Amino acid sequence: MNPKVRGTALLVLALSTSSVVLPCRATPSSAARARQYLTQAVLQMGGAPALQALKTVRFEAIGHREMVEQSERPEGPYVVEYDHRIVQERDLEQQRWKQTVTLNGGPFPDVTITTVSDGESAKKTIDDHVRPGSLDDLQGAQETLELGPERIVFTALAAPDLRAEADIVLQSVLHHVVAFTWRGQPVRLYLNTYTALPTEVEWRSAYPWNIFWSTWGDVTTRLYYSLWWLGPAGIHYPLQWDFFRNDLPDHFFTITRISTNVGFPADTFAVSVEERAAFEKRRGTLDDRPLGIAGQPAVELAEGIVHIPGAWNVTLVRQGDGVVVLEAPISSGYSAKVLAEAARRWPGVPVKAVVSTSDSWPHLAGVREYVARGIPVYALDLNVAILSRLVAASRRRFPDALAKAAQKPLFRVVAAKTLLGSGANAMELYPLRGETSERQLMVYFPQRKLLYGSDAFQQNDQGFTFPQTVWEVAHAVEREGLAVERFFMMHIGPTPWSEALQAIQSAQRLPTT
Repeated sequence: MNPKVRGTALLVLALSTSSVVLPCRATPSSAARARQYLTQAVLQMGGAPALQALKTVRFEAIGHREMVEQSERPEGPYVVEYDHRIVQERDLEQQRWKQTVTLNGGPFPDVTITTVSDGESAKKTIDDHVRPGSLDDLQGAQETLELGPERIVFTALAAPDLRAEADIVLQSVLHHVVAFTWRGQPVRLYLNTYTALPTEVEWRSAYPWNIFWSTWGDVTTRLYYSLWWLGPAGIHYPLQWDFFRNDLPDHFFTITRISTNVGFPADTFAVSVEERAAFEKRRGTLDDRPLGIAGQPAVELAEGIVHIPGAWNVTLVRQGDGVVVLEAPISSGYSAKVLAEAARRWPGVPVKAVVSTSDSWPHLAGVREYVARGIPVYALDLNVAILSRLVAASRRRFPDALAKAAQKPLFRVVAAKTLLGSGANAMELYPLRGETSERQLMVYFPQRKLLYGSDAFQQNDQGFTFPQTVWEVAHAVEREGLAVERFFMMHIGPTPWSEALQAIQSAQRLPTT
């Protein structure tokens, strides 16, 4: 059925139901009460004819994102990504969506990211580099279009399990609560009892394609609408959008300019045949990622120390009584591939431990697989809390091995120098205890004079990023009296230690203005 006809029919049904129920003062059914609340919302938002005539929306906004996934402390304050300019173009009729964001995070140049969804596939452009989109982009477009303020009421009216729940007080105001299922996900819509306008949309989903939120399995999103605006044709539209996920601040924006029923150039939402094919190749979840990077084979840093390059590096360490895995990034499925690789290299040799060195979400996302197999997890004392949350996270929609067979974690807490193994590949674990590297630990191989520095800093064409954290790692090395000759990290391959020291000296010589 045409969306306009369907929405109008549903609204007529709601109006007819409410007109029958209310005059006789009978207690309306849960579904009828929900339709009554939604009917009032439609009227207050401008009426069904005006809302159904809304075909396109274009707006500009400013906003920011809280980088909860990789900030210094899980409790905040969080590092902030500033979104200087956001442009969204929304084709409500054909379910197409485009967003361009110019953003900045920390002392780095601005980056412009454009995401396009044509309703069936997606693509992404970072500055001038076109990349294939993912199912995460497509899912995000569906959420913003079908649960957005223009269509949320009609999405609810179309749900076969529509029902009203008990009223609640939200933001000090009594709200009606309408619940329904959308694309297999539970959704709640909170309607202000004074104005009938939506205050909050809440849904519970999983994001197995998202490198950050896939970590937490089933995720609850709460989107708050406020700062309502009266526009053409009497349509009311919220200018302030506040997103929270799992009760953590996510991203926020305020609309500064908005146009409705505008025409878009024909190529606005275009996805080429080649781009569609590239999108299709990325349909798998993060669990489906192959081990390592094609064309970049594993490197043996020393006998029995095998470094596997990847988007997030992993290292296997053969000791006399078993194998130690250094880092458990990306996902449970990726960890399963790492364990299979260890078994392939050293058949019959058990994996005796995994060392997780950081609280950044992509770094610890694969720990659950080790817990499921009863493998001890060495982790910094400050990170036990977030790892415990990870182990306890719900994963009903995309269950992993731990979700299917619960196990208690075997945490080995690192609060000071901790020895792990013996022989040529003996490891010493040390908390970094830096200001920005507070939640990280480093691993030293004394007989190899080799250091693993977690992810305190990275490397680009200009050298090592964040001289502060380079200094923090060097300071920890000096504090512990380590004789380092080479180092490697989560995103850096084997490198002479002298280069890190030179980076510190160079940073200290730079002018401050």
